[in-house]
Amino acid sequence: MLQVIDVELTPNPHALKFLLNERILKLETRHYHSEEEAINDPLARGVFELPGVLSVFYMDKFITVEKSRETQWGQIQRPLVTFLKDFDNSLIPAEKEPTESGLDEDTNELLKKINAVLNQKVRPALANDGGGLEVLSLNGITLKVRYQGACGSCPSSITGTLRAIENLLRKEVNPVIEVIPA
Repeated sequence: MLQVIDVELTPNPHALKFLLNERILKLETRHYHSEEEAINDPLARGVFELPGVLSVFYMDKFITVEKSRETQWGQIQRPLVTFLKDFDNSLIPAEKEPTESGLDEDTNELLKKINAVLNQKVRPALANDGGGLEVLSLNGITLKVRYQGACGSCPSSITGTLRAIENLLRKEVNPVIEVIPA
């Protein structure tokens, strides 16, 4: 039985991070922006049935919910706790092994270095704030990323965090790498 053991504020005033008593994903992160996107994920789809939910992001042992500006957290928090308590974890779709297909050897090696830095220094910090980072593509030295969860619509992620990630990757991977948002 899933239980919310704590609720944390995020830098995004319209997103809360709900810490769970058990791990729901080991490998993947899942981020949905609509109930239609979540049609094959009963966990996310159920969260979207709550009033005012704009996005659902989950990984490891937490779920981040972003709400509309008009919706009060009181309309979401209690119903979410009840939904999770009654939810059958076996309905969560099975995880897929991550793949890096379609990349040439040089790109693959560069991408491995990038992901190593992101996994070690960036993703844990973003997860701490209820978010994540998905690498969408690497075209030469231009890395295209998409923020997930609380980071997806947070003003600081679009400017400050993006530049910090780019500077870190320039320092540790390649001095001319460029990081752009999706």
